[in-house]
Formats: sequence, C-alpha cells, structure tokens
Amino acid sequence: MADIKPKSKRVFVNDVDVFSSKNIAKFLSTCLIEEDEEGEERSTPKGEPAFQVVGTVSSSPKHERHSCVTEYYLSPTREKLLGHLLECDVILYNISENSTQQIIDEATWAVTTLHEEMENFKSRKMFMLISSVMTWAMTKPQNPDEADIPVLEEEFRRRRPHPAFRALYELEKLVLKLGRKKTRLPAYVVSSGLQYGKGENLFHYFFKVSWLMQSLDVPMFGLGTNYLPMIHINDLGGVIQSIIQNKPKAKYILAVDDSKNTLEEIVQAISTALGPGKIKQFTEQEAISMKAFQPKQLDYLKINLSLEAALIKELNNQWTSESGMVENIDNIVEEYKVTRNLLPVKIFMVGPPAVGKTTISKKLCGYYRLHHIKIKDVIEEKIKESEEPESQDATDPIQEELRKILKNLEEDGSLTADAKLLNIVKEKLSSKPCLNQGFVLDGFPHTYEQAQALFFDANAETQESTEAAYNKKITPDNIFVLNASDEFLIERAQALPQSEAEKMHYTQEAFLSRLKGYRKRCAADETLLDYFEELEIYPEEIDVNVDDLEYTAALKKITGMVGEPKNYGPSPEEQEAQRLRQEEERRERLASQAAERKRRNQATLAEMAAHYQEWKKNLLELQRQEQERQSAQSLPLRVYLMKYVMPSLSEAMLECSKVRPEDPVDFLAEYLLRNSIENTQED
Repeated sequence: MADIKPKSKRVFVNDVDVFSSKNIAKFLSTCLIEEDEEGEERSTPKGEPAFQVVGTVSSSPKHERHSCVTEYYLSPTREKLLGHLLECDVILYNISENSTQQIIDEATWAVTTLHEEMENFKSRKMFMLISSVMTWAMTKPQNPDEADIPVLEEEFRRRRPHPAFRALYELEKLVLKLGRKKTRLPAYVVSSGLQYGKGENLFHYFFKVSWLMQSLDVPMFGLGTNYLPMIHINDLGGVIQSIIQNKPKAKYILAVDDSKNTLEEIVQAISTALGPGKIKQFTEQEAISMKAFQPKQLDYLKINLSLEAALIKELNNQWTSESGMVENIDNIVEEYKVTRNLLPVKIFMVGPPAVGKTTISKKLCGYYRLHHIKIKDVIEEKIKESEEPESQDATDPIQEELRKILKNLEEDGSLTADAKLLNIVKEKLSSKPCLNQGFVLDGFPHTYEQAQALFFDANAETQESTEAAYNKKITPDNIFVLNASDEFLIERAQALPQSEAEKMHYTQEAFLSRLKGYRKRCAADETLLDYFEELEIYPEEIDVNVDDLEYTAALKKITGMVGEPKNYGPSPEEQEAQRLRQEEERRERLASQAAERKRRNQATLAEMAAHYQEWKKNLLELQRQEQERQSAQSLPLRVYLMKYVMPSLSEAMLECSKVRPEDPVDFLAEYLLRNSIENTQED
C-alpha cells in the first residue's frame, strides 16, 4: 500500500493585511509537516507545508504583500464568508490588534453560525479566538498586600476587562461556552500579550523616533512604572501552531513571555540600542497632540499587569524571545531594521580636487537622507566640542593638534594617517545616526594605509586567516570614483571667483599642488582603491565633463547602482511643506508660462499689424502704378479716336438725328460702313 502523505490544514485568518494577522499568517505558512515516530503529524522545519492560509483583507492587496496567503477575500457577504469558513479546518479570528465592534460582531456571528452548522460538517473543525490581555486589565490580586505577585493563568475566571474591552470579554465567554462540550467544533481562546517584533506595530513610534535621532530624548508617555505583559509575534504564532497541532485540553491559554518589564524599561532599552540613549516623560495629552498614539493605543500602553503563564511553556518549545524585548533588544532592533528595510546606505566619493565630490555628496545626502561626512567639518566639529568650558583645560593639546591637521589639509589637501584623526573619523562613522541611516564619506581617506587603519577591526571574526579583518558597520558598500582631465579641472578652478577660490584654497598654486598630490597617490604601488578591491568592494568609475554641469548623468548612474532609498519617507509635516513648495513652484511655472504666452501673443499681434500696414502700403503703391500704366497706355488711343473715329461718328449721329430711323443703331452701323467704303475707294 502506498504511503499517504499527511494533508495540510486549511486555516482561515481574518484581516491578513494588518500587522498581527499578517505575521501570524506568515508564520503558519512557513510551518512544514513531518510525522513523528508514532506517526502523528507535527510541524517542523522539514517536509511539506502544514497549513494553507486563506483570509479576508480590508482593501485590494498587492500580491507581494500577501504571498503567504493562498486565497484572500475582499469584503465578502456573510453568505459567501460562511461558505469560505466551511471549507476550512481551522477558523482563526484575531481580535488582539483590531477590537472594533464590527470585527467583534463578525467573530460572534461566525462562531455562533458554525456551531449551528457543525452537524453538517464533513470533518472536525477548530475555532480559535485570539484575544488580548486587555480583558485582564482591571484584575486585582487576590491578596491586596501582595500586589507584586503575578496573576496566574489558571485564575482566568477572575479576570476583569478594561472598560473599552467589555465586548471582547463577552466574546471570550461566548467562545468558551460554545466550545465547552465535546463537539465537532472545539473552541479556544488565546489571550495575547502586547505584541512586538517583525518591524513593530504598537511600539513602532519608539523605534522610529530612536532610529531617526532627530531628538536628544525619546518621548515616554506617563510615569512608565506600569508592567506590560508582552509576547513576540512569532511566539504567538508558535502557540497557535501548537494548539492546532496538539489540541490541548485547556481552552483558555494565556500567551505572554517571561518578561516583567515596565514601560520605562522598554523605552529606555529601545533608546539605548537604537537612539540617543535618553528618554523624557510626556503626558498622555501631549502624546495625542504629538500624533504619537491614538487614545486606544495609549490604553494598551497604560495597562499595569503582571501575569504568569504556564501552558505556553508546553505549547511553544521554539521561542524567539522568551525572556522578553528588553533582554533581546539587539535582536529585536536588527529584526526591525531588516523588516522595514531600514538599512544604512554607505557611500564613499573619491576623485581629484574640483571634480565635484562635495556637490554630488550633498545631493546624495538629500536624496537618501544620509549624513555628509567631510573631513574638514569633522575636525572643526571636534575642535568646537573641545572648546566647551567644561573641557577646556583637558583638551588644549588636542585642539592645537587638530588645528595643525586642519591647516595642513587646507594648504595642500593632504593628511597623514594620524591615529587621533582616524579615531575621530571612526567615532563619527560609528555614531548612531551614521549606523542607522548611513553616510556619504567625502574624499577621505586618501591612501591605502589610511583606509586600512580607519576600517580595521581587531575584533572582527574571519573565516580564514587570509581574509582582511574590517569593520563592516562603518566600511562603505559603494565606492564611486569621479574622473576628469587635468585641463578640465584646472579650467574649472580658474573659473571660480577670487574670493571663493581663496576660501576653498583653490588658488592656482595651491590647486596645482593638490592635483599633483592626488595623481601621485593614484600612481602608488598600493592605492586607496586597491584596499577596497581586496575586500571585494569594487569601485565604480564615473566621468565628469563640461556638458553635465548639474551632474545629472553622474547622479542617475550612482542612484541606479545604489538603488532606492532605504529610509523612512518624509514626515507628514515635511510632505505638506513639500506639497506647498511644489504647488508654489507650479503656480510660478504657470504664471511664467502665461506671461510668456502673453508676450508671444502681443509680439505676434504687433508683427501681424506691421505686416498688415506693409500690405496696405504695397497695395496702394500697386494701385497707383496700375493707374499710371493704364493712363500711359490710353494716351495714343485717344489721339487716334479724335482723328479717325470721332469725326465720322459725329457726322453719322447728326445724320441719324435728321432722318430719325426706326433702328438708330442699324442706321449708324450702315452709315459708318458705307462711309468707310467710299473713303477707301477715293483713296
């Protein structure tokens, strides 16, 4: 008899396009089937897919966002939705994140209708409600004198909900009631802690503010002394997977990790690992006015509850974050960056003086929202720091040394591989803003030795002894070499105004010295570019020419190689400012175009009027000439008529007046003809 492969279960999940359900669906879609030694199915990293996930979405989804979902249904009717539910082995309603009355009503209808239809089931099904610890929010300890002792999972019958979650609490009771007896529709309630991980949702504000580093302090709302029961979203997925697989006897399961952390500890851990390392208290109203959280989100963050779960230890044996966010903050931060594609962009611009490194660097920083690292600015910043009153005495020698380094840089553009200077630059590259967003390193280091000393990492683990040990966090991933001829560079430097040339130290003698030094370094046995090639970071060469003064072609090539920005887009305020700026530019452009059209129309009308006047003048001149021509032509004819025609005609008309014939015209014709013949005979 042929082996029968275990059949994957069809699982329905509501709202698969929102954070919680989406990540649960992703987790379940990666579970694989394998039979254990007793022949029972279980999910493991090997084998066939254990689950086929289907679900509802709130809007038309993009396929790449729902690759984990076999089928999705957009706003189906109750009749169609029931048909989809009846096709599934597991019906999972997740209301831990979205507890609106509409979704609660839908889940209530679903479990009630399925319970009524279970006699018609072709096979046994399972209903699971993913609820929230907010239904425990008002639970008091059994002994008021022992308030620090956690509330146990087995005390779930004593739970008291937050007032805003009363409807969810009633739904929990309904599910437990309908699933109490042995039926063809066993029902479970999973009370989920506040979820974190996989790019964050509820805690996203704290991560984003820390990552952006736009403030010296990360806001924390309230006193922060309240305990938050939490769980990593993958660990919640593991609990759901295990319930489907093992069908535990307990119908109410508390899904929280082992952490007993306060809000202050959580925000401080995020700020330390990702941001400035400091936090500052704000009020609830300030949080709302800052648009940091919605009132219902603040309800989650204000919960003060210490819970102890037991069954989850048996259900989830592959924890992602058993000890909680604070203990695993480094992994959570890395997961946050990868999930949201917030990866630092690290660029190094190399090239001779006056080739445009700084201009292009600034444009790249604006496009990618990076930090511009120019060695002169870094030294000046360090000098300024050392000039502060509290550190004046201790840093005098350092100030003098830094000023000497800065002077040498300004005079000939060269720098020695001084340890203090390299440490300053390394410190800058290792700062949180540079590690978070990335940087554009403008023109430094200059030599192989400087690069080796700057990026060397003595603690780097290497697979082979021949592999270079370097600090991957601060070493640029993209090296761009700007090339131009000496003639072009000299001409560009000479075209600068005298004041600007002196400010940039691009006077003729200084510039030629810098250019000569750069060419000499490029001809060395071991060059700067050789260092990066040894690390298999291959430089890209870009030619700069006079036809591309705005560096459009160079920027297009660089951004094409680096890719799209890996950063948060503009904030709502920045978007509004950008919209207003674009609108103003559009109005100015339209006004300019209208003015140009009006000018052209006026010029056209004036030109047409001039053409018309010229035409009239030419027409009058033609008429005058025609009259003169006709007059000149008519003069000989008049003489002829007066001499040969008019006498005979006058005589004929006199004779006609005497005779008075019936037809005067015939008479005149015959008379003239007869007279003409007679005259001819006489001649």
